[in-house]
Amino acid sequence: MNAAESSSLGTEKLSKLMLKYSIPCVLSLLVSALYNIVDQIFIGNSELSTLGNAATGVVFPFFIVAQAFAWCFGDGCAAYLNLCLGKKDMQSADKAIGTGITVTCLTGLLLVVLGYLLKAPLLTLFGASENSLGMAIEYLEVILAFFPFFMLSNMMNSVIRADGSPTCSMVSMLVGAAINLVLDPLFIFGFHWGMAGAAWATVIGQFASFLICVWYFFRTRTFRLHPRSLLPDFRAFAGALKLGLSSFVTQMTILVIVLVSNRMLVRYGAVSQYGVDIPIAVMGIENKVFTVVINIVVGIVLGCQPVIGYNIGARNYARVRRLFRQILLCTTIVGVAATLLFVLAPHMVVRMFGVPTNIPNPDDYWLFAEKTFRIFLSLTTFTCIVKVSSIFFQAAGKPVRAVVASMVRDILCFIPLILLLPRFFGIEGILYAAPAADMLAMLVSGVLMIDYFRRLRNDAPAIALE
Repeated sequence: MNAAESSSLGTEKLSKLMLKYSIPCVLSLLVSALYNIVDQIFIGNSELSTLGNAATGVVFPFFIVAQAFAWCFGDGCAAYLNLCLGKKDMQSADKAIGTGITVTCLTGLLLVVLGYLLKAPLLTLFGASENSLGMAIEYLEVILAFFPFFMLSNMMNSVIRADGSPTCSMVSMLVGAAINLVLDPLFIFGFHWGMAGAAWATVIGQFASFLICVWYFFRTRTFRLHPRSLLPDFRAFAGALKLGLSSFVTQMTILVIVLVSNRMLVRYGAVSQYGVDIPIAVMGIENKVFTVVINIVVGIVLGCQPVIGYNIGARNYARVRRLFRQILLCTTIVGVAATLLFVLAPHMVVRMFGVPTNIPNPDDYWLFAEKTFRIFLSLTTFTCIVKVSSIFFQAAGKPVRAVVASMVRDILCFIPLILLLPRFFGIEGILYAAPAADMLAMLVSGVLMIDYFRRLRNDAPAIALE
């Protein structure tokens, strides 16, 4: 991004900038979500069926942990890069990004070791039953080996988008997804490799995405890395880490939600007509489908991150307010469309993941799937707006507000409700916990956002809850 391109972030028409930056970002994040969805679709339509889907559902938390660290380092470095760009301080950005790459690699290696040592107890903790544990271990053992490449790809893609090259980020993800899409049926149906086949298709695609990211880092636009840049400089990295904290908190709260949800599904599913495996399998599908919706709205605001960061750094606050209104409008449209799909056609969505063949009561599967999509996801629009608010604060350099907006829905509202409501309503209480939490979180996020823009309009020297 040269000086002319950089200055255009403060002068170009906002709708044009959103199209330029957000569409490639949305597509790249959608492709990221499709990695696991593609696996689950092919698994669900094979002889592995519902138990195979349950197995991928209990492995999903491992991906969440890996992305929590990768996105924390990557989104933090990306936001820091754009703020440095607005302030004309690129030396600090170079040091922070180089340190981020090193820290991501070391963290990935640590997760590999811990994952192999604790795989069985962790999978059981995440809800694996005696029927699905073997399949889950078979899938996880392959996935774990490639975690460092998976994490580096995610971290570097965040920086690539902030560097003004969202198309390259999109291409890296598209190439990986295309490879996964081709290899999944070959390995599962052709070679009969089962869960391991699905895992190998995924990691080969992820490794291809990683190679494209490495290629780009030799051709960056706003910063330049040297071998010495990879030597940790934690003074420079601290600024980026602070900005990426909300991404980490968001992902780790997702982990807590999945963990608590799965444990509650196991507990109350065992005493319901559905049993244990049906709720785990259906909620695994819900998680993957909802990730697609969330990635669309996250892509919209993350794509605008260079514009937000540059104009905040340049103190062009009126432009920031106009941009947020446009982001909010797009988010609402996506949320309403998704809600209508989930409420009106839940069977159509779930049927993509196969027809249950290896469970005793298939009718119960469809009944629980219908309830899950129509109740659990009934206030999807609110969830999307809360998520966008958190990421917007992160891009604006307000990490505390970002963390608060991120935590209020998941930790302060959803967790207590999911522990309380099933005591009165059984397994259906788990489903009602989500819309109740969405409503409360929407109120808190709205107050935070109104207060922030009121202070921004007055150009206060210090904004509360920095």
